[in-house]
Order: sequence, then C-alpha cells, then structure tokens
Amino acid sequence: MRIKLNKAALQETKWYEYALRFVFGGLVTALTGVIAKKFGAGIGGLFLAFPAIFPAAVSLIEKHEKEKKQRAGLDGTVRGRSAAALDAAGTAMGTVGLLVFAVLVWRFIDRYPPWIVLPGATVAWFAVSVSIWLAQSKLG
Repeated sequence: MRIKLNKAALQETKWYEYALRFVFGGLVTALTGVIAKKFGAGIGGLFLAFPAIFPAAVSLIEKHEKEKKQRAGLDGTVRGRSAAALDAAGTAMGTVGLLVFAVLVWRFIDRYPPWIVLPGATVAWFAVSVSIWLAQSKLG
C-alpha cells in the first residue's frame, strides 16, 4: 500500500465536519486537563496519547466511504466500516509511538536538556510507529 495525499478529499469535507473535529478535539483535550487536575500531571499525561480528533475522524471516514459506494449504487456499509477500521489501526500504531515518546520525555527531561530529549523522543515516536506499520504490513 502506498501512502498518498488525496487533495480531492479536502473538497468533499464540509465545513461542519471540520467544526465537529475541532469540538471533539477540544473536548478530549479538556477532559485530559480535568484528569490531570484531579489525578496529577503523570496520570493526565498518559491520556495525551489519545488522538484528540480520532472519534470524529473515524466516523467521518466511515460516512464518506459509505456515501461514495452509495453514489455508485452499492451498499457502502462494509466499505465504510473497513475504512474506519483501517484508520483505527493506523491510529493505534501512532498511539504506541506516542506512548514511547511520553515515557522517554518523562524519564529523561529532568536529566538532560529539552533540546536533546524532545527531538530524541520524536525520532523514537516516528521509528516505533513506522516499525509497527512495517511489521503489520509484512504480516498482513
């Protein structure tokens, strides 16, 4: 599978769908803040690995794919669910990478300068996420 940018998808997305993503992202971020305030930054930080716009994005992907198939005269339910599941799998891979990022920053930010820790943790996030994706693509 090749990863590519689909510029046509930007034109298919309606303004209210962007607003929905913004609201979901804001709610998840606010909830993370509430958790951090109640249970401390260490626990709240764990929730930062949750992709803030995931709930809105996955529902919109399902809707768009279903609509595409329906325009062709087919029932797009299965295709929509499959596309949403594929996006969820990619989100999970990236989330594992974010967890690695968070652990590295947590363990090393007090011992080393941030200009070393943050880029190093970012490289680790990228490497872990891509490694999981490559491993999954070889197995699947």
